[in-house]
Amino acid sequence: MNTINRRMMLGGIGALGAAGVLTACGSGSAGKPGAAAPATGDGGAKGYEGPNVELDFWNGFTGGDGPFMRKIVDAFNAEHANIKVKMTVMQWADYYTKLPTAVSSGRGPAVAIMHVDSLATNAARNVIEPLDDVAKALDLKQEDFADVVWKAGEYNGKRYGIPLDMHPLGFFYNKTLMSQAGLDPAKPPATADEYMAALEALKGKGIQGHWATPFQFTGVMSVQSLLWQFGGELFNADSSKTTWAEEPGVKALTWFTDLVKKGYSPKNVAQDADNIAVMNGKNAFVWNGIWNINTFKEKKGLEWGVAAIPNIGGKPAAWSGSHQFCLPKLKTPDANKSAAARVFVNYVSQKSIEWAKGGQVPARKQVRESAEFKALPEQSALATQVNDLHFPPPVPGIGDALAELNKAVNEAVLLKTEPAKALSDAAGRSDKILEANRKKYGA
Repeated sequence: MNTINRRMMLGGIGALGAAGVLTACGSGSAGKPGAAAPATGDGGAKGYEGPNVELDFWNGFTGGDGPFMRKIVDAFNAEHANIKVKMTVMQWADYYTKLPTAVSSGRGPAVAIMHVDSLATNAARNVIEPLDDVAKALDLKQEDFADVVWKAGEYNGKRYGIPLDMHPLGFFYNKTLMSQAGLDPAKPPATADEYMAALEALKGKGIQGHWATPFQFTGVMSVQSLLWQFGGELFNADSSKTTWAEEPGVKALTWFTDLVKKGYSPKNVAQDADNIAVMNGKNAFVWNGIWNINTFKEKKGLEWGVAAIPNIGGKPAAWSGSHQFCLPKLKTPDANKSAAARVFVNYVSQKSIEWAKGGQVPARKQVRESAEFKALPEQSALATQVNDLHFPPPVPGIGDALAELNKAVNEAVLLKTEPAKALSDAAGRSDKILEANRKKYGA
């Protein structure tokens, strides 16, 4: 899979996607924030016996995982004569702009996929429905999932997302370069001391070990992972204040920036150049998402491995995203579509092992523990982090605030501003955005 395509697929995360959501939601709200009534019904548990119905299913799976979802949809259609699911795929940036407007005009899909950091915004704008009935019908409980991904699907006391997967950051390494530096490719560095020793060994052989990209993909994700490892948080408990400029955040960004200052990385690394360099034997280590598994598999002759993110700060932690099913509001209520949509969500939730093959960690614990999933060695390696994963808080408009962190990382890694100042300046701007969003969304 093309790395850039996957990056575009995840475009809902951060500034680009958030801007699209907020712009559209501001004018495309289907009602007052929080106005949605609790959903009722069997959540699709008993199937659908009504008249023939067609369901539009929107998502942004434009990368290599798209065919895996289409295969699941085709299987569903073959097994359900009275339900036809029509899957529409578009770039995530377009998706997040079009969805709220389509919902408000009555042209929205019956089923959609949404990144976890966009759920709260769309729930607050009444673009998507509560899904408590679906969770109840599927007998989904918090203990069936990693706590973080289960809680991430909730907003304002209601469930708006049914977790489909987690896509965490992982540690990808070039085994050939490790061997050239006298390192054991079967034992990738897992601690701060081991990692720095490995970088020094590589440097001694003229090999740059870890290119530091100033971009969100995946520099900012790496810095967030480090911040949590050093014991920090992005925001305070109620997300009213930004805390990434505190000591853990400064340590995180300083460590990442030092990769450049100490010569383990070149300056001004272009978007995705760090990943391409590993595939071309120019860079030994890269922290990238689980979606990168299929990208590396497609590179002929590449000897590589993947493991959990090294524990640099002392506390295991890694950035992760999550795709979650949501049901957009129907301007004209349609009981048949609503029931059939829940049957479809139920079905795909149970088929998540097929989805895992596309480069994901299934959200369901029982699927992660299955023999089929354990037979996927790379996905299983990254799934070991499941209890250490972090998501943005479920706060409307949080992507706008996080966009300021992107700017801080960019400035620091490009050596334009020292880490502490870059983070402090960004936190000040973020606090103003958080305050404005509280008024905007009625929080």
